[in-house]
This record gives sequence, structure tokens and C-alpha cells, in this order.
Amino acid sequence: MQKTGYGLIRKGVRILDSAINLVVLLLFLLCLSVGGYALWDSHQIYQEANRQRYEQYKPTADDSLSFQELQQINPDVFGWLTIYGTNIDYPLVQGESNDTYLNTSVTGENVLSGSIFLDCRNQRDFSDFNSIIYGHHMDKQAMFGELDQFVDDTFFAGHQYGELYYNGTAHGLELFAFLETDAYNSIYTPAVVKAEDQEEYISSLWQQASQLRDIPVLPSDHIVLLSTCASLETNGRYILVAKISTTVYENPFYEEAVTGEGVDWLSRVPVWLLAVMFLLAAGVLLMIIRRRKRSKRNEGSKNRTQEKEK
Repeated sequence: MQKTGYGLIRKGVRILDSAINLVVLLLFLLCLSVGGYALWDSHQIYQEANRQRYEQYKPTADDSLSFQELQQINPDVFGWLTIYGTNIDYPLVQGESNDTYLNTSVTGENVLSGSIFLDCRNQRDFSDFNSIIYGHHMDKQAMFGELDQFVDDTFFAGHQYGELYYNGTAHGLELFAFLETDAYNSIYTPAVVKAEDQEEYISSLWQQASQLRDIPVLPSDHIVLLSTCASLETNGRYILVAKISTTVYENPFYEEAVTGEGVDWLSRVPVWLLAVMFLLAAGVLLMIIRRRKRSKRNEGSKNRTQEKEK
């Protein structure tokens, strides 16, 4: 009777041990699945935002056909923005509202990285006195993720020019101011019309700028503001300001721009390969658990044999 009770206890312990192993395995697989998907999804977002994704469409002095192909995919594409020495090198779009391209790519996909877009109240030919361009502040130097670098004196001093393509022609950009402000600043008033208001607007830029270059700006000029969210404040904003010029400045970072920043290796991994890796990891864990159980059974048999021999 005592042996029977002892056997039932041992059987119950084995069942409980198997149940615990199964729960551990399921929890591990769940964590592995969630973590793997989150990692893959994050890299997919940055792959969508990587400027190299759109390089094939960039208009050049020798070829604008590729850009026209992008416009055929999405008629809202109207220009191209490049800031020399940074990864800001993207097509420009303009939607019916400023929400249209917050989470929509230039090719129309629903993506969290969105697009670089012109304020819906501005003219696409940049004939307004002041135009505002928006982009998400992202890690890995994607979209407008590098605008916060202009806080640094050395970085601001070493990055003076860019290029703005629209109406089939390239124009120069002279970067002359950088602001750290909030979303409610009156600076976010596009297409200021009256001359006195334009002068007041310029004066406000000078006063609020944390970085400033001595470049004359008149009401007859056309300026563009590149705006993104500040990472440490809910309503904080970074704004890089440039004057549009008919002179296209030489890119001193040309070799760097051609080479670009490599795409993360995980973003190149196809989904089926990630699934195989996941199954292999699960198989290895299951094998370890089975070996552990077999080892315990063998040890138990050995102990029982030794007890009988005694």
C-alpha cells in the first residue's frame, strides 16, 4: 500500500514536471514570437524610411524620367529635398491635409514613418514667402531624424547647403537658422503675404534662433522651414530654416552621399528565413527539455536499481 502511494506521488510529480516544462516552453515561444516580430517590424519601419529605398527615383541633371515614374505612381509627389552631409534626401509630397502623409509613404503604403511633406496651405512651386516642410523625427538618421544635430555649433557650421528640386529644376538651399521651439509658435504660419508681416516674421526668426548664419533675408526672398518633433518634449519642435536660391551649390559631402548609410542586416532578411530561425530555436529548446527529462528518468531508474540491490 505504501509502495502504491509512493508510486502515485512519483507519477503526480512527473505529470507536474511535464506540465511546468510545457508552460515554460510555451512562454518561451510566446516571448520569442513577440520579440522577434517586434524586432522585425521595427526594422521594416526603418527600411520604409531609409532614403536608399527612393534613390532610384531621384532626379538628376542627366535624368528626370525616374522621378516622373514616381509621379505616375503618386501624383502628390512634386519635388525632392536634399540636405548635404545628412541622410535627408527624400521625395516631397503634398496632401489634401497635413494628416494625409503622416503615416503614408510616397508610394501610398500605410507606414508609421510617413513621408516628407509640404504644408497643405503652401504652393508647390515655393512661390510663397515662407513654406513649411514636415517629417518624422526617427532614429537611425531616417526622415528628419538628423535635424537635432544642428543644435551642435560644429555641426551647424559644417553644414551650410542643400538642394530643392521642383518644377523640373534644381534650386539651392542656404541653411541660415535653427530653432528649438514648440508646436504653438506663430512661426508655424505658412504663406505670409503682407510685406510688414514678412519683415516681422524674419525678425522673429532672428530672435528665436539658437543657431544663426549671417545671410541676408528680405521679404522678396523665399524661405523654407524643415520641421520635426523634439524627442524630449511632447510639443517640442526643431526647425531648420533655409533660403531658396537659384544657385545650386556644390555638395562637399558627395562621396559620403553616394556611399550612404547601409541598411540594417535584419531589414534584408526575408520573413520565411525568420520563421525558419524561430522554428530552429524552438526545436533546440524542446530538445534540451527532452534530454533533461530523459536524464532525470535514467537517474531515477538508476536510483531504484541501487535500492533493490541493497
